[in-house]
Amino acid sequence: MCQGDDRNCPDFEEHRRSFLSTMDHERRSFLKSAFAAAGGAGVLGAGGLSLVTPSMAAAAQALQPERTNHYHLPATAETVHWGYFSKSLPARVEISPGDYVTIEALTHHANDDAERMVKGDPGAESVFHWSKDKKNVDRRGAGPMDASLFGRGAGEGLGVHICTGPVAIRGAEPGDVLEVRIVDMKPRPSANPEFAGKTFGSNAAAWWGYHYKDLLTEPKEREVVTIYEIDARGERNWAKAVYNYRWTPQTDPFGVVHKIIDYPGVPVDHSTITKNFDVLKGIRIPVRPHFGVLAVAPKEADMVDSIPPGYFGGNMDNWRLGKGATMYYPVAVPGAMFSVGDPHASQGDSELCGTAIECSFTGTFQFILHKSADLRGTALEGLDFPMLETADDWVMHGFSYPNYLEQLGDKAQSAIYEKSSVDLAMRDAFRKMRQFLMNAKGLSEDEAVSLMSLGVDFGITQVVDGNWGVHAIIKKAIFSGVES
Repeated sequence: MCQGDDRNCPDFEEHRRSFLSTMDHERRSFLKSAFAAAGGAGVLGAGGLSLVTPSMAAAAQALQPERTNHYHLPATAETVHWGYFSKSLPARVEISPGDYVTIEALTHHANDDAERMVKGDPGAESVFHWSKDKKNVDRRGAGPMDASLFGRGAGEGLGVHICTGPVAIRGAEPGDVLEVRIVDMKPRPSANPEFAGKTFGSNAAAWWGYHYKDLLTEPKEREVVTIYEIDARGERNWAKAVYNYRWTPQTDPFGVVHKIIDYPGVPVDHSTITKNFDVLKGIRIPVRPHFGVLAVAPKEADMVDSIPPGYFGGNMDNWRLGKGATMYYPVAVPGAMFSVGDPHASQGDSELCGTAIECSFTGTFQFILHKSADLRGTALEGLDFPMLETADDWVMHGFSYPNYLEQLGDKAQSAIYEKSSVDLAMRDAFRKMRQFLMNAKGLSEDEAVSLMSLGVDFGITQVVDGNWGVHAIIKKAIFSGVES
């Protein structure tokens, strides 16, 4: 049966809308039941523990209308912003606390193989359209529109992610906390009938990767793109490599030559590359879908490069940000202005070579608002970084510079790429976990330090996004004996 992946089907458009919007009766029933029992509380998980207390849940519930709505935000040239965050962007949809939004997110690497990831898909074709006469989404990055710095193109590629949104939440004000529940994720199937039932993603081992200056074999300082295949119908929980190729200089439709991968969305001319289909034979990559970019708008600058993450979230590249996870963000601007991008089919901690399996996905989110006045004495009081909660864990995100936009001054968006280190990110993650254990769990500093050494796992989130990340994970079950 066509699931919006067979253009020969006479009802292709209807089936595709149904697949992407996820507005069928079964899903609406799931959305209604999945959280109704929680009464506005967050993820409960082990021992019924949550960051959201019953009083916080009641206060958040009071902000919600009697009936929640479910919106659909497609990815088109009119609904995306490419390579940057901005507090000045108009909302693409405005919602009330408690509402759901299904949001389409496109990978900015789709043109690495347009036959598999763009062709026949109206939304992707709208976003990626670039001819010698017209570029549908001109700005790609936070740089100057006239490309006066490097001549790469509008926005200069200073920021690369296709972000859908923003979503404005009514009543959200600076000082509040926005709770974002990732209710569901679905891969975006290839619309090319030649690849019905399949989804594809790209992994670029690129010049910004940790490995790039440490290669063993020739030619050194090479960039290699690997295309992966995923089962769009969910019948297979692993990805397989299809082929790889070395990046060769590509000339974009405006005539600019890109010797390296220095500007997002450049169409790759496959007549200029050599495909190697004998790659990773028999290797099965576990699929763990997640969003690399989930962000509220930062307040410090009007145009912010989408690559370095920070207190506002952004390009955190933590594979745990998938279905069932809940994120908490400090609201910095009115409406919060939430955006989604950089969907991944799979990634390991560190994202070592520079990318994950960059693959288009559609997510369904619920947005809960916690007013600052209701946070006093809770674990979320004074929250100034993105915090993750899963069914079993709490995760603190540390960065080399927690608020690099403020800490590094006028040149922050360039200086951050020169100053990051794992040591700084580790120390920030340690400090955030210490604060959490002392303030939220009532431990003394000595108790917190001992527990961190014995029961907290520190991992390298990523070392490729300018502002490097270390995450600290603590199991909820550790506290099951002291909390009801």
